Amino acid sequence: MAEIIKFTVSKEHDGTKAGRYLRTVCRLSARTLAQLKRTENGLTINGQLLRSIDNVYAGDVIEMRLKSEENSITPVEGELDILYEDGYILIVNKPAGMPVHPVKKHQLDTLANIVSYRYMNSGSDFLFRAANRLDSDTSGAVIIARDRHTASLLQGADIEKHYIAVCHGKIAEKGTVDSPIALKPDSKIVRHISENGKPAVTHYEPIVSLNDATVIDLHLETGRTHQIRCHMSSIGHPLFGDDLYGGSIELIPRQALHCHEISFIHPILNTKIDIKADVPKDIAELIDILSEGDLP
Repeated sequence: MAEIIKFTVSKEHDGTKAGRYLRTVCRLSARTLAQLKRTENGLTINGQLLRSIDNVYAGDVIEMRLKSEENSITPVEGELDILYEDGYILIVNKPAGMPVHPVKKHQLDTLANIVSYRYMNSGSDFLFRAANRLDSDTSGAVIIARDRHTASLLQGADIEKHYIAVCHGKIAEKGTVDSPIALKPDSKIVRHISENGKPAVTHYEPIVSLNDATVIDLHLETGRTHQIRCHMSSIGHPLFGDDLYGGSIELIPRQALHCHEISFIHPILNTKIDIKADVPKDIAELIDILSEGDLP
């Protein structure tokens, strides 16, 4: 079986040469086009072989058949909080405690397992490809490409992500942390600020002032592992629930961090996608407790 990607020609492109349509609308690279030409029935229109010199007309259905890649993820039935879905992209609100990809200790309870089950009988091969990643205990919006071509386009896309977090201490003004991050020499997990690390830039802005705490909005210029957690701890404001970086777990057992908004231009449909993921119950309850001023 192969990955099947479909495009329906719109009125706007009625009568366009197929080669132009495939390059400008479908955004196929020369390499991909060459691969499709070498694949039996790799490129068809309304069930017939499509050549670059042919014209395409409104309503025509173009199908690409890409050779399948090996999939080692086991489909597992489970619930998904779907924020957006079309033929190319799925966006879900990932709960805290769920890894995005299978790891040694989590082989059957990840987002990849559940999404793979959803598309198991879609009529084409499905390989899980997340365009953004969240730590297991970070909740929020995750973009999944439904095919290889969309995944490759999303790799170079300008995806703006906003996070909401609850951190220790008062933050009165917005600011930026521009400090390189590296893995600590004595750890396989913990990051720290190091001049020998990779560049990392985090912008933060206070939203709500609480009892010796602040709800902040953050967006990143880079996407380093544990970037928000490491950066906020480095300026004396670790996240609640993040004991790895100095935060207290007394009121919440996981880092109070949630990807609450994600926006980008759809790589195929060329429309603006702006998706919001509601703040989860545990973070909302934490904010309520810290608002009251009577800490246990």
